Amino acid sequence: MTDDVTTKHADPDDLARAKAVLLGDDELGCAACRTDDATGRTLTLTGTGRGVRPLLQWLAAGQCLDGFSAADRVVGKGAALLYAKLGVAAVYAQTMSEAGLATLRANGIAAGYGTLVPMILNRAGDGMCPIERSVAAIDSPAAAEPAIRAAVAELMRR
Repeated sequence: MTDDVTTKHADPDDLARAKAVLLGDDELGCAACRTDDATGRTLTLTGTGRGVRPLLQWLAAGQCLDGFSAADRVVGKGAALLYAKLGVAAVYAQTMSEAGLATLRANGIAAGYGTLVPMILNRAGDGMCPIERSVAAIDSPAAAEPAIRAAVAELMRR
């Protein structure tokens, strides 16, 4: 898909709030905010842990993030596909891969970043992140979750 994809409605104030929550607590991996139009109250969700762990936890809990704006430390293609499955309207990442950016845009999700990198590296810094590699040939958010969970299970066995 190209950049002419309709982007979901993203509230810039919600994205600014999510960024502020994330940057205000080094323990957080991600934060998501949505302001209820009827009440004006903002719902804020936070996730701890590295990588895609918080996103997988939200999915396992049946959490729906329709209309939320999210801020994350690192977003590669795997995280982008999980955010699409969760239904977010916007994602900001301190570091985002080119594939993550393209995936968000292809799914109509507004995207912003601090640093754009060719790919997310593994923890050793000598190759592609195993989560990003697990979805390299996957473009469907529904198909991504099982592939990512299998990659996480493999990493846990090491």
